[in-house]
Amino acid sequence: MAGASAFAQAAPDRQPAQPASGSSVFAIYLRGTQIGREQTTLTRNESGWIITSSGRLEAPLDFTINRFDIRYSPDWQPLEMTFEARVRNSNVIVKTSFAMTTAINEVMQNNTTGSKEDQISARTVVMPNQVFGAAEALAVRLWNAAPGDEIPVYVAPAAEVKAKVGAVTAQILEGPNGSVSARRFDLTLQVPDRPVKVVVVVDERRRLVRYELPDAGLLAVREDVSSVAVRAQVVRNPTDADVSIGANGFNLAGTLTTPPTLAGRLRYPGVLLVGGTSPADRDQTIDRVAVFAELARMLADSGHVVLRYDRRGTGQSGGRTDSATLADYAADAASAMKWLKQRDDVDKRHLVIVGHMDGGPVALLAASAGNDIDGVVTIDAAGSSGADLILLQQQKLLGELKLSDTDRQARIELQKKIQAAVVSGTGWDGVPAPMRRQADTPWFKSVLTYDPAKVMPKVKQPILVLHGDLDPTVPASEADRLGELAKSRKKAPPSEVVHLPDVTHALTAPGGAAVSPKAAESIASWIKKL
Repeated sequence: MAGASAFAQAAPDRQPAQPASGSSVFAIYLRGTQIGREQTTLTRNESGWIITSSGRLEAPLDFTINRFDIRYSPDWQPLEMTFEARVRNSNVIVKTSFAMTTAINEVMQNNTTGSKEDQISARTVVMPNQVFGAAEALAVRLWNAAPGDEIPVYVAPAAEVKAKVGAVTAQILEGPNGSVSARRFDLTLQVPDRPVKVVVVVDERRRLVRYELPDAGLLAVREDVSSVAVRAQVVRNPTDADVSIGANGFNLAGTLTTPPTLAGRLRYPGVLLVGGTSPADRDQTIDRVAVFAELARMLADSGHVVLRYDRRGTGQSGGRTDSATLADYAADAASAMKWLKQRDDVDKRHLVIVGHMDGGPVALLAASAGNDIDGVVTIDAAGSSGADLILLQQQKLLGELKLSDTDRQARIELQKKIQAAVVSGTGWDGVPAPMRRQADTPWFKSVLTYDPAKVMPKVKQPILVLHGDLDPTVPASEADRLGELAKSRKKAPPSEVVHLPDVTHALTAPGGAAVSPKAAESIASWIKKL
């Protein structure tokens, strides 16, 4: 990827929104398992703003914040910071004083003291690694930010990076104690080796609600909105109704969208929408577009009863994600389809499961294991194995980075080594520990070992393979590959491949803000043929 110079023009010097003072407690999760808590307080005095924080993260991070104290001027220029922590068996103390464009650090680690001076931008946001309370200052700066804006972030005492604002989405956080207005900011941190995605949610008090590193599986969420009873709602259709679906020992929270009028019919085809792991909310919000909410409305308007749900362990659904596999998610989808089949307004002979992105494998697995499904639609799903697709995606990403051929090939070989170790359980020698912790999970193993060529012969239902050809991660050729697998089944039931040449993975035109009607029309017309 290009360096910081390739970013859009820096954000104008807008006056930061003034936050409400007070204390917060954040729950810290790693790949769905809580590993710690952090207590944070934001106060205002005559000199400006003060953020203090303390907390503890268990293994594998093994990180204790004994004291974090950062002081800002009234217009959020950093003044001084004190940071005392214990990282595994090492004590670290960092004291930093700030001039307008300079940070002077005094660093003590295990009784060894050194100093370091860095050039910084005016009004940079100071955020040491793994101190989530420090992001309270980022929340303030983000509130008035727009897509394309840049905010400097000083990762004390290492270096300054740029945070570029991508999508900005208004949200309503609904819970048992009422609703909270919030804004979600999708950011990209331009670190030296590769861009890092960050999701930040800020409430109307200009206080931090959520700070997430999706690729690392690391999440800090304020405890008053971390309950599964709280859901971020982006859009609501006129005929939406919230429902609860019994699964294997927990409930899935979903939304049912029904046709606006009876239209002379008592029963309608039932459609179950199954999304991917990212995003995992029932609305499948991508690039500020609530893909599933819009698709549900369009299909309901054309005479379908449509169900969508939060994946287990996310949104308002119960269950855990740390041990979940593709097969587990397929079992959840089967439970949701069984629930849909029992409704009096659903035609039990026309039950269709629609899987978007890695919801495609889930849909095929669910169809291969049950008789409650009459048709399968995959959207932007791959025809290659999970292992091959991930290597293909990595090679594409590396091709966009400014790397030497030797470095690029070394990273590819490391990826192959990691994938082989995940599948076999051996061969981790030489793999950095953080990479192993991120990769060595039941979920990733199930993705790597998933092969549509082995699943497809067990799928006895008609299949529609729908693909937005402008999908940046799954090439259009994968749809054709998946379609050939569908046609090669013994006594093959009907199958069809439909390409949408001007549609992205969000089912929109490039830069569009709404799902293309072509997607819903393709699905609806195909269901009529069942």
